[in-house]
Amino acid sequence: MTDLKPRLASFLTEIWTLGRLERIPLYLGDSYQIRHDPGDPWDGQTLTQQGFRDRVAKSRAAAPDQVFTPVEMIQDDRRVAVAWTWRGTHLGDLPGFPASGRKITMSGLTVYSFDGWDMLVGHWQIADRLGVAQQLMQPAPA
Repeated sequence: MTDLKPRLASFLTEIWTLGRLERIPLYLGDSYQIRHDPGDPWDGQTLTQQGFRDRVAKSRAAAPDQVFTPVEMIQDDRRVAVAWTWRGTHLGDLPGFPASGRKITMSGLTVYSFDGWDMLVGHWQIADRLGVAQQLMQPAPA
């Protein structure tokens, strides 16, 4: 069995942290299914590589300095579960929250699926979006 964890760590760094969207074809299959991701506008959709690129660009716009840090990864055949932390500066609008300049953090767990060619084809995710909203609703520091 191929160890997919290093490949997934590279994907998280290159695509989500560094925003190297031109490298998406090196990681994604022809289609990518978002099976479960409550609060994500793309929840339940199947995306092309271009659709995934648009998703990443729009998602990164709110916190362009974002950093995903894998905390732990567990592999089971063609799936890798990754517990992660995320941090970034709220520099772009989020629905209901205009850019605030605040440093925000989040944690979550994502189960990524790979095809037989080691390409990502989907995920199931749970993320602490409520925690992000609570951070953004705090009164501004004096």
